[in-house]
Amino acid sequence: MRAAVLGTGMIGTTVVSELAKFTTIDTVTAVDVNQNSVNKCLEIANNSKVIGKCASLETVEDITKILQDVDVAVACLPHSLSLPAIKAAILAKCHLVDLVGSKYEEKKELDKQAKDAGVIIMPGCGVAPGITNFLAAQGIEMLDEADEAVMICGGIPRYPKPPLWYQVVFRLESVLGLYTRPARAAENGKLVEFPPLSGLETVNFPEPVGVCEAVITDAHSTAYTLKDKVKKLYEKTVRYEGHWRKMDTLKELGFFAEELIEVNGNYLSPRALTEKILVPNMKGESKEDITVLRVEVSGQKDWQQVKYTWEMVDFYDHERNITSMAKTTAIPAMLLANWIAAKKITEVGIVPIENVIIGERFNPFMEELKQLGIEIAFRKDVLIQNH
Repeated sequence: MRAAVLGTGMIGTTVVSELAKFTTIDTVTAVDVNQNSVNKCLEIANNSKVIGKCASLETVEDITKILQDVDVAVACLPHSLSLPAIKAAILAKCHLVDLVGSKYEEKKELDKQAKDAGVIIMPGCGVAPGITNFLAAQGIEMLDEADEAVMICGGIPRYPKPPLWYQVVFRLESVLGLYTRPARAAENGKLVEFPPLSGLETVNFPEPVGVCEAVITDAHSTAYTLKDKVKKLYEKTVRYEGHWRKMDTLKELGFFAEELIEVNGNYLSPRALTEKILVPNMKGESKEDITVLRVEVSGQKDWQQVKYTWEMVDFYDHERNITSMAKTTAIPAMLLANWIAAKKITEVGIVPIENVIIGERFNPFMEELKQLGIEIAFRKDVLIQNH
């Protein structure tokens, strides 16, 4: 099968390198607007199956041209290009795995078009959304009655620096949304929204991570797909202790506002200025990072009150020379593209990962993640023994 990867940053380059190793894939076209980025990707992939292409990715038309002769693609693009990439894939009749999970309602509206085109479109297929989604879904499936599913995840520096104890490994644009967007969750079969930075709680992870804190962030597609299967469902994002409170103060003071303000005759956006100031202050002592993940699903099973817990503490990948966040985001998306190429996934339409990697597909997918360096531990706790 012919594959394409849209965007050749650290994640896209990892997808290209790993995807090209599979015998199901005949060619991988690595596409980016920046020729230097494409060249670097080709150098890292070092595989004769990889073809480089410098092209515009701005519009549906641009992306459709690229996907016209492709069977399956992986979109490693900014949030703003997620919907155009999906529309282009449908027009080009090309299967698409997308890293971005936002705007699920709008994407779901394209379900009939995707089905008519005979393609599978999988949104939100990184680590969170992505791995967290299907772990929550699998936990719910394993129970007789599910009470609560909590998906906790975060990328944090290995060597954090004050004052914010955080480093940006991708685009600050994506991170700022956590401080400003309401968070969608599910309670008693209904969608609910929480103000940004709600539900602050302390969470502990094994050393060297230790004490962290988490706030409720958007649950993306799971708020829709799992709301009737569990009484309460939330996603939470992790940072080191103290980070969220400082960012909440900046939010309260208007530093993330987008309305232009006048300063000495010049008009500027507080958010744009804040971004400029924050970037140099969001650097760790090194490029090394840690990705922490914990998914807890509780409910009744065989007359017992039980809790299933999946946990991961993943470090910078020195062998691939990429961040943990890049690895744990790229690998699941890449595997899904290969599974589509191998016809292990045959559904069509807009299909979230939590509807696919459950049941009999769950263990094989987890095993392939493990083989590629993503190890997730599982634990079952009996909370109450009913008689």
